[in-house]
Amino acid sequence: MRIVSLLPSATEILCLVGGAGLLVGRSHECDFPSDPALGLERLPVLTAARTTFAGGPGASAEVDRQVRQALSSGQGDGSCPSLYTLDTGMLEALGPDMILTQNLCEVCSIALPEVQAAARRIGHKTGTEPKVLSLDPHTLEQVYDDCLRVGRAIGKQGAATHAVARLRERFYAAADLVPSFAYAPIVGFLEWTDPLFIAGHWNVQLIERAGGRHPLNETSRKPGAGSAMGAMHSERTAGKSISVPPDIFAATGPEYLVIAPCGLDLHQTRRATAEIAGNDWFRSLPAVQSGRVALVDGNQYFNRPGPRLVDAFEWLVAWLHGREDRMPGGVAWQAMPALGLADQ
Repeated sequence: MRIVSLLPSATEILCLVGGAGLLVGRSHECDFPSDPALGLERLPVLTAARTTFAGGPGASAEVDRQVRQALSSGQGDGSCPSLYTLDTGMLEALGPDMILTQNLCEVCSIALPEVQAAARRIGHKTGTEPKVLSLDPHTLEQVYDDCLRVGRAIGKQGAATHAVARLRERFYAAADLVPSFAYAPIVGFLEWTDPLFIAGHWNVQLIERAGGRHPLNETSRKPGAGSAMGAMHSERTAGKSISVPPDIFAATGPEYLVIAPCGLDLHQTRRATAEIAGNDWFRSLPAVQSGRVALVDGNQYFNRPGPRLVDAFEWLVAWLHGREDRMPGGVAWQAMPALGLADQ
């Protein structure tokens, strides 16, 4: 089987379940696992972003402007232009049997209709249309399900089942560190900084299951799930990330603040944070006043719905509850000093 992955989280899942050797092409963002033995960096790259985070004053706002302009420039027929380019010639030359992609977020990866159209064109030319497997998780448990789906699709269901079991064991081991009857602090989580976008989907689940509250975009229980608390907390889901005015965000009084802009690495996150750090609303936040602000490489962890959401959860539990002894290694983050941001 020949597989092309146009989604970083799908690449991580494929490697987790033992399918790394089947990859023949990848997206420009597929950069993990970084093990040289897997050779991901040597695979042909089939996508590129139309927008860039240049850094400097107004960089976050400029990316948001470019995204909104692109998404509003459809043809009036329901179509939506992609924020990414796809090398269809290379895709055809690679001759994949399967293409891994997504339809969850038009901002995060190549648009599903574009991938489907490319697969149909390959089918017309070769007589065999590649299967398009779209991974669209909204919850942590759906990420587990995607691991099993990919495992079944490549004939490695047993390996996928064992991999998911290990992820669940790690998750519940971290969840056991959360005090059952302790005060639940308000946790602010920024997935973008200008304008402010707060956590959605699985990130709200992680916050609440780590013992925090996320008042502007809380989870709600599924019908028939009872209270959906305790062991049933997986039956609580949240909507997508939403934009909120700074004064409304500040009014929630977050006692902890995670800044993990979607698509940005830690260095870029520092620069994005520096743009808002001098604002009165930001400096007034209890989390900023007390030095409980964490800058995280969200591109690698919280914003990528793959196996490393468990790493993100382990980190979040350790950080919120002062359990440095349980802090997972390798997570790219830094603490922001109280009432200031070091220029690094």
